Amino acid sequence: MPATITPNKTDQERRRRLEDNDGGSGRRPPTDKRTGGGGDGDNWNDRSHGHRGPYERLHRYRLGIFFALASDLMFFVAIVTTFFVNQSTGHINAYNHYVNEWVPTLIPRILWFNTAILIVSTVTMELARRQMFRENDVMDEWLGLGKPITRRALPWLSATIVLGLAFLAGQWVAWRQLAAQHVFFRTSQSSHFFYLITGVHAVHLFVGIAVLITAFAAFYISRHLETRQIIVDGAAWYWHAMGILWIFLFALLAFFQ
Repeated sequence: MPATITPNKTDQERRRRLEDNDGGSGRRPPTDKRTGGGGDGDNWNDRSHGHRGPYERLHRYRLGIFFALASDLMFFVAIVTTFFVNQSTGHINAYNHYVNEWVPTLIPRILWFNTAILIVSTVTMELARRQMFRENDVMDEWLGLGKPITRRALPWLSATIVLGLAFLAGQWVAWRQLAAQHVFFRTSQSSHFFYLITGVHAVHLFVGIAVLITAFAAFYISRHLETRQIIVDGAAWYWHAMGILWIFLFALLAFFQ
């Protein structure tokens, strides 16, 4: 009986792979030329029922970050509410006069410079995030034609880390300047809230820098482009939230004491 040779790939299968941008690895690339990339509208839903693609992973991690940030927001709302309550609360002294002991804390000028640094860092972080979803670069890197995403995104991510560290250094200088003026945590109610608000935000920003460093390391450690995209995207959303939160807190300390 003559041997029957079965071709490994039929014409129909080749055609399907070309249409789906499948390079032969069995997985679709993390972007689709029909949608333009960006991480939000990629055409990852044309697949069998029950299969979780990169869009589902991206969406799931974003939801997790948003829920975590919502809990943080409630914490800061509680602090700000207590701030206004203490600011408006006084007592009646022995002479039957109403006395409000709230004494505003003069914020160090370096905080203005710090705020500008953080705003610039949100811009560099967004540029890094957008580089992760550039359609042509994603396709080239997925197909093994170099690392254009790493080459484009890494400088912006590095700049964000440096700016974030500069912001924390500026906060430390601000605290040292207040200490030189003998304004400490327990000096007054306003100084108590100043140290509390800036300190808690600094802790959150330190966590953000740790995430950015993790994203930086992922460029060299992780072999999966989708994983690197998700890490950078999540770090960007967290960093933007910290930037917006700081602008609100800084306005509170600068104009509403």
